[in-house]
Amino acid sequence: MPLAWGSPRRTSLPRYFAFLTLVLMLATVATRVIVMKGQGIKALHFGNIDKRDFLIPPFALFYFYVAFAATFDLPAIGAQPLFHSELAPWIGTLLCAAGLSLLAFSLVSFGRSFRVGIDMDHPDTLITSGAFAFSRNPIYVAFAAILMGEFLVFLSGILLAYVGAAIWLLHRQILREEEYLRGQYGLQYAEYCRRVKRYL
Repeated sequence: MPLAWGSPRRTSLPRYFAFLTLVLMLATVATRVIVMKGQGIKALHFGNIDKRDFLIPPFALFYFYVAFAATFDLPAIGAQPLFHSELAPWIGTLLCAAGLSLLAFSLVSFGRSFRVGIDMDHPDTLITSGAFAFSRNPIYVAFAAILMGEFLVFLSGILLAYVGAAIWLLHRQILREEEYLRGQYGLQYAEYCRRVKRYL
């Protein structure tokens, strides 16, 4: 017999861990931005190139609520899982943990060069070590892993749609950044691209 959405087995560790992952992901990035601001470095450049990026935060807040509602059995659109699986939530938990770990490693690897968005006025060193030695975009890979993990934990159709939309938005941002990096670092970046893949 299929499990009901609010049954005890659905309110297990994977759901709480998935929501905690979202909180830690946001807190980690926000803390890094605040710490860098205290060091005199403006790390937040979101929406500087395309003002339409400011349409993203309301959708992100809705995503956060959907995950919150699914975790604590509150009313939400699309809360009913697409299918029932005992294994999928645990795979999702592993993806969330892997994504969060990769995010932390990437932020450490980035050092003082970390930016949210493209800083065209104060470019820093091209980072090619640490997490960036095996992926040119480890932070975006981490975000994608977390989003896929969230879907597998909650199995919500809305979260699946968000995965598709997020992958498109992340890829669009990566193409923007690559264009900027080619112009800024020239042959150094071209050589880096030959050695390291865009994703994994």
